[in-house]
This record gives sequence, structure tokens and C-alpha cells, in this order.
Amino acid sequence: MGIFERYLSLWIALAIGTGVGLGLVVPSAFAAIAGVEWARVNLVVAVLIWLMIYPMMLKVDPSCLREVGRRPRGLALTLVVNWLIKPFTMAALGVLFFRHVYADLVAAEDAQHYIAGMILLGVAPCTAMVFVWSHLTGGDANYTLVQVSLNDLILVFAFAPIAGLLLGVTDIAVPWETLLASVVIFVVIPLGAGLLTHRRLMRSGGAQAIERLANRLKPTSIIGLLLTVVLLFGLQAETIVGQPGRVVLIAIPLLLQSYGIFAIAYALARLLRLPFDVAAPAAMIGTSNFFELAVAVAISLFGMASGAALATVVGVLIEVPVMLSLVAFANRTRGWFPASGDAAR
Repeated sequence: MGIFERYLSLWIALAIGTGVGLGLVVPSAFAAIAGVEWARVNLVVAVLIWLMIYPMMLKVDPSCLREVGRRPRGLALTLVVNWLIKPFTMAALGVLFFRHVYADLVAAEDAQHYIAGMILLGVAPCTAMVFVWSHLTGGDANYTLVQVSLNDLILVFAFAPIAGLLLGVTDIAVPWETLLASVVIFVVIPLGAGLLTHRRLMRSGGAQAIERLANRLKPTSIIGLLLTVVLLFGLQAETIVGQPGRVVLIAIPLLLQSYGIFAIAYALARLLRLPFDVAAPAAMIGTSNFFELAVAVAISLFGMASGAALATVVGVLIEVPVMLSLVAFANRTRGWFPASGDAAR
């Protein structure tokens, strides 16, 4: 492991602190960056995510996709956890904590907003960042792509009905242009660039040329992650600093949800005897969140200063540290699973 990966937790902590500090000192700069949008998708964030996932997309071999699709267990695990378990456990934890555990600490109206924000996070499984977590655990790039792509397709149709059911709002206003634009920007464009590069390098230098380029670009991927963290926390600095107590209250059930969902998915993957390079990304997809969508819908439904928007921001706050801890745990326990090729996927 290089210095970027070896001390990634430290770099992330420094990026969070830098983002919050800069957000308080020069909020106008972050406001200007926030205004660079198309269909409510921040284009600066899009560029940073391209930097993150392009090195991983280089390794995607289109000829393997048909074979991946014939091994359905990993796909079935991802879909069951994302759509039949995660949204409902998130809603249940929100109700448990904000209507019962925190009943004397939070006003009823605020509690409803926090629950709503948690639900929006629960109905938005990860789209882009999972490629980073898959990469750090040595996941199968082709299989991760298929998992994310199928999940995105279901997201288009399932987000509004499930969110509406759990929120009790039948006419929930989902920004469809944000959802569709995010899929194109965060997945389709870097994938297309990666496939073109893969094809050219295979013709000129073969698999070794691809591996050399991916290794050279690895620091770029980590830098993209760190800059994304700085930007997101800079944009939300005033909210985070202004309501630290509420941030802690919201973070507790979100942490329980994250580690609980990972435990369920990881245990099921072990029960199914999935190979590690499929099991780890499958568990990461359900644990991580498509926070861009959750934040946009929360702001659209409840307003920028609402408790729902704050809850989605707290989801962003805890996501990177939680996912890094799970990456470390998964890498330490890879011996629990068969190696790739030793078990059916």
C-alpha cells in the first residue's frame, strides 16, 4: 500500500477539518462552487468523482460482463439488502429514536423532519462512491459495475414509491432530472472513458499496460476523494457547527443503521459462500448512501434549513469514516470467504 492508502483515515480527518474551517472562513467561495450545477447535480463534485473512479473503470473488461450476469447470488444479495431491508430498518430506527428514545429532547415537528431525512438516506443506496470502497477491498470491478448498474435501474422506479410509503406522502416530489443526470455523470461518463482507454491499451500493450496506468493514477483517485470531502463539508460547515447537539443525536441511529446493514449483508454473503471480491462490494453498496440524491430531495421537500436536510448532511458526515472502518474490517476478514473462482457467485 502507498502512503495515500496507508494513512487514508488521517487524510480524511484532515480533509473534514479543512472543509469545515474553510466553509466558515470563506463561505462565499463554497457558495459559488455550489452554484455550478446542472439538474441540481454539482459539476465540480462530478469532476472529482471522475478522478476517483476512472482508475477503477480502466480495469472493467466488457467481455466479462456476460459471465458476471450468469452468477446471480451477489446480485440477489445486493437487491434484497438495498430494497427489502435497508429502507425499512432505517425508518424503524428513526421512529424508535426520535419518537421514543429522544421524545423529551426533540420537539415533535423536528423529530418528524429528522425521521424524513433518515428515510431519504435509507431509500438511496450508493451509486458512485461504492467504486472507491470496492477498489480499496480489491473487489471485482466488473461485478461491482453490474451490481451498481442494476441497482441504479431499480432506483429510478423504486425510490419514489418506497419513500412515499415510508414518509406517508403519496405525491412526493422527486427531482427525476437529478437522479438521471447523476447516473449519467457519475457512472456512464467515467465508464465510457474507461472502456475506451481499456480498448486502446489492450491493443497497444495488453493487460500490463492497463495495470501500469491504473497504478500511476491511484494517487489521483485518493486526491479526488479528499477534495470531495473538503467540498462537501465546506458547503455544510455552518449547519454542522451551528447545531452540534442535534448532529450527535442524528448520528447515533445512522451509525447503528450503517453497521447493522453491513453486518446483515456480510453475514448473508458468508452464508451464500460468495467470493470475497463480490461479498465485500455487495455489503458496501447497501451500507453506503447516494447522499447527493438524498440531500437534493430533502431540500426540495422540506427546505435548506430543515431538520430533514440536516439529517442527510449528517449522513454525509459519518459516511466516509464509517466506510473506511468497514473497508479495514473487510480486508482483515477476507479469509472468511472463498477466493475468486473457488465458489459460485
